[in-house]
Amino acid sequence: MDDLDAVEFGTDGWRATLDVFTTPRVRAVAQATADHLAEAGRGGEPVAVGYDARPTSREFAEAIADVLAANGHDVLLPERDCPTPLTAYAIVDRDLAGALVVTASHNPPEYNGVKFIPDDGAPALPHVTQSIEANLRAPPADPDAARGEIREVDFAPAHFAHARDLVDADLSGLDVVYDAMHGSGRGFTDALLESAGATVERHRCERSDDFGGTPPEPDEANLQALALAVQEHDADIGIANDGDADRIAIVTPERGFLDENLFFAATYDYLLEDDSGPAVRTVSTTFLVDRIAAAHDEEVYETAVGFKWVAEEMGARDALFAGEESGGFSVRGHIREKDGVLMALLAAAAAAEESYDDRVDRILETYGEVHQSKVSVACPDDRKAAVLDELADSLPESVAGVAVERVNDADGFKALFEDGSWLLVRASGTEPKMRVYAEADSESRVADLLEAGRDLVEPLV
Repeated sequence: MDDLDAVEFGTDGWRATLDVFTTPRVRAVAQATADHLAEAGRGGEPVAVGYDARPTSREFAEAIADVLAANGHDVLLPERDCPTPLTAYAIVDRDLAGALVVTASHNPPEYNGVKFIPDDGAPALPHVTQSIEANLRAPPADPDAARGEIREVDFAPAHFAHARDLVDADLSGLDVVYDAMHGSGRGFTDALLESAGATVERHRCERSDDFGGTPPEPDEANLQALALAVQEHDADIGIANDGDADRIAIVTPERGFLDENLFFAATYDYLLEDDSGPAVRTVSTTFLVDRIAAAHDEEVYETAVGFKWVAEEMGARDALFAGEESGGFSVRGHIREKDGVLMALLAAAAAAEESYDDRVDRILETYGEVHQSKVSVACPDDRKAAVLDELADSLPESVAGVAVERVNDADGFKALFEDGSWLLVRASGTEPKMRVYAEADSESRVADLLEAGRDLVEPLV
């Protein structure tokens, strides 16, 4: 049996390169999940197994389905790779005990991953993933339970009907360029937009084993071709998903790539036109959301980075909108899981009413300029805790010439300054890196803060 110590659940499941992410280890995760479900009183109940567009994902999904079926679970397996949020929604829609999804999200093609989604369709909290990790074992050769049935299904119709009901928009006359980045959103997000009346031009909507040579990460560097396509087709908006389509990014005619912080603020502003309710954001997400909320007498609740924490607070606060600066969002009335397919429909609905360029211009004129950026500092995983401990003892009273007003240690250290800017240092949950974020009212101030933050961290690594 492969060494199971290599299996470790991070921010959003276990991800590893394919030399580590092996079938025996994946089968052990499936067995541990079956054991967890039995301990939770849902042993033998139906489950789903989803998977993304990576060449190895279907094979791993079938291995997981085999183990779960051997433990007495009926298993629903998508007919083809599909977005993670469609599998998550199927859990709630079909009253399943949970789901395992094979995906490495935005990581390069030499990676794969697996994550467990509980019966509420929201990300698994640490006590759940710790239970699975603690019970890792090879499946027994002769299982005790009667074998369940593995059946192929289509998760799209129910999700689409729910999305169209939640976002009741007529997109007739809206021209969209959709970029699947060769991931699992192809044939789903574009189809949902067309069902609402949009005219969709497809970009990178063919399956590719290596994602066309570019990791399916919808950041500014990887969406330059989408920005050009928006110009070439005189489109109203460009929409992209990551590899498993749980995240969204948009491109506008004037700005090109729209910073996710501005997308969060503008979409929340759009929702507040006809609804009310607080927002939930991570410590790394813009304070611009707070300014908009305050103008509407709403609250904003801050969480550690990781959508599991966003989802937990979203449920506790009955939030109208929730998300993180990396592009994961959800909205009241939906499952508390990030959903790039639903968000594409919501973004298109907002753009059909008022362009994101115009809305962002108005927001910045009303609430003030906001700039944010981040850098990474290489740091071995086994040094991350020590770096944060040492940083706690060496935080200066001022950074880049401005006094520290207070420090938030909910996730690493976030120094808030007298001028309203902030600097955040935290450990990455998915890579051997420390992340340094900064926000201020000018790009030059952000650059100064990031340089100061890097200078604080690098000597400690």
